[in-house]
Formats: sequence, C-alpha cells, structure tokens
Amino acid sequence: MPDIAPIDQLLVPEHLDGSTGRNRGTGRMQIGAQDDRSAVIAWLARYIDSPATLASYRKESERLLLWCVLQRSVALSDLTHEDMLIYQRFLANPEPPHRWVMAPGQKPARSSPAWRPFAGPLSPQSSRQALSIINSLFSWLVEAGYLAGNPLALARRRHSHRAPRVTRFLPMAHWKEVRQTIESLPTGTEREQAHAARVRWLFSLLYIGGLRVTEVCNTPMSGFFCRRGADGTERWWLEVTGKGGKTRLIPATTELMAELMRYRRSRGMAPLATHDETTPVLLPVIGPIKRMARTAVHEIVKGVMRSSAERLRLAGDPQAAAAAAHIEQASTHWMRHTAGTHQTNLVDLKAVRDNLGHANIATTNIYVHAEDDARHDATSSAHRAGWHAQ
Repeated sequence: MPDIAPIDQLLVPEHLDGSTGRNRGTGRMQIGAQDDRSAVIAWLARYIDSPATLASYRKESERLLLWCVLQRSVALSDLTHEDMLIYQRFLANPEPPHRWVMAPGQKPARSSPAWRPFAGPLSPQSSRQALSIINSLFSWLVEAGYLAGNPLALARRRHSHRAPRVTRFLPMAHWKEVRQTIESLPTGTEREQAHAARVRWLFSLLYIGGLRVTEVCNTPMSGFFCRRGADGTERWWLEVTGKGGKTRLIPATTELMAELMRYRRSRGMAPLATHDETTPVLLPVIGPIKRMARTAVHEIVKGVMRSSAERLRLAGDPQAAAAAAHIEQASTHWMRHTAGTHQTNLVDLKAVRDNLGHANIATTNIYVHAEDDARHDATSSAHRAGWHAQ
C-alpha cells in the first residue's frame, strides 16, 4: 500500500489508477488525462488564478483520492453511489486517526512526512461543503467525457426556495468580545507592541474593509488612494484584486484610514503611502519586508479567537461559555461574513454587494462616481469597528 501523501506526490498503484475504471466515459474526451489523478489535476488547473478556491478544492479532491486508494482500495472512476455514502460517513469519522488526522496543535508542511489530510472529523456543515465540491468535480469529469456518470447524482437533495442563511459570522456581542481581546493584547516589549499593532490592523482590514485573506496578503500599500468626488469632497479608497482577478474599490473610511496611519507609524513609516509603494499592506513582525502567507494570517486570526474563548470561559456562566464555543470556531473568512452581515443592518444592500465584490458592477458604473461617493459616505458614517482611542 502506498504511503499517504499530497496529490502531487501520491504514487497510485496501476490497478487503482482508474485507467480502466468501470465508470469511465466511452465517448470522445475533452481532456488528455488517462488516469484519475491526472483528471483531478486537470480539474484543479481551472482554479489556478483563485488561490483560496484552489486550496479548498484541492483539499477535498485530495481527500477523496487518498480514501479511494488507501482506505477503500478502489479507483475513483470505479466509485458507486454506495461508495459515496460510505465516504460521507468517513468524513465525519476519519479512521484510523494516525493515518488521516494531524497531531493536535500541529500543521506540518505538505512536504512533511507528518502531513495528514484532516485536522479532525468534519462537522455536518463541512461535510456538506466537501460533498458539494466533490459533486462539482464529478459533474465536470462527466462533461469532459472522462466519467460516464456522477456517483453523487442520486444523493438525496434538500429542496429550498430560500437562499441558505449565512451562519458563520460573529454577532455584534461576539465581535465586541473579540475586539476587547485585541485591545487588551500585551505591549510590554517592542515585539509585543508590533504584534498588537499588526493584529489590530489586520482585523481592521477584515472587518471594516471586508477583505478576503488573499486580498490582505496580495494588496500593496499603494492600493490606498484619494479621489475628489463630484461634490468636491476628497475620499480615500482601497483598490484590491479579488477572486478571478477582478478589481474592486472599497471605501477607505475615515476609521480605516486612521488605522492605516496608526499601523504605518508603528512600523516607522510615513503615515501615508506613495502612489508607487510596493510595501505589502500587512507585514511580518520581524524579518525582511515581504508579503505574509495566507496560513500565517489564518493563524493570527485563530489565535485571537482562541484567546477570546479562553477569556470568556473564565467567566464561568453558561452564556459566556456558549459565546466562547461559537467564537472559537471562527476563522478568517468568518470575519468577511461578519463584515457583510453587520453592514447589511445599516447600509444599502447594493453598497454592501459592491463593497464585498459579490457581483459584477456594470461597465457604465466606472463613470458614475456620484454613486460611488454616496456608497462611500453611507459606509463611512454607518460601519465602524469602534476601536477605543489610545
């Protein structure tokens, strides 16, 4: 049996590589892949320009391929509807743990022998998300002619006429607890001061700006710029490049600009960036000036969430314990959902849509700056993180 390894390093035995799978398509193929691993890699290649999506889709297709080879001893192109029911149960309980689950508190590199595809059992919501991604994989392989049918097509579907509710966000009371944790970070040493300043600035970008983690990592300081509106008022904006290489303008509110200048001063920089400054918008505490990795940003956010949960549990009452359990689950993307949810309570939905880049803006909107200015004013006056002055 081959050792467990990421998809790009996995050595699949010939009898399990899917080259003669029972569910292989019989017509003309639209891809050149002749085995399951190559077919999955061809599907993943479509998302090369969306790093976050690529990472998520690779994780789920990798888990399935590894399960096929190491656990089920069946080729991916041999999978049946019954196999997928068994896989669904496996996601909720990946056994044996020593083979599938990383050691607690560790996140080894993909090249490490200690790497594992799971951090732990998946929740029902995460399992549904995983199967949704796998369903997309199967559907594409059928469309490409590689598979004859989708083994998930017979799955029972829950029909609903309503869009799914977003539940992965922090209610205002929980956001206040997270904010209190950030404002209480130690500042006794220079390194602690630098860390506290970076955390506060990161959460400002995530909450006030609603940025995705890839946008935080890839945006330069020169993304901030000032533009005079039709009414003669100068307003600051942040230009970011989001999913699919799409560029959007985010209102750099008065509060966000104050936090930017606060952060830059803490780093010994001028309060505002020059128009050609390439300095990343978020920086490592020590070492050379360079972009931060997404994993490092995720860990900063998780650290704040864990600290908030630990502090709340010390209160000893059931309400605080419930809040702690919820906050502890929060991730970087939860902050984007939190920003959007809180904005919709106070800001016009179209402004929120444009702030978060959820839909394409009509080409003519490039020239309608008055509408942008109204969106800026509405967001700036109503949506604030509420940091205490220091």
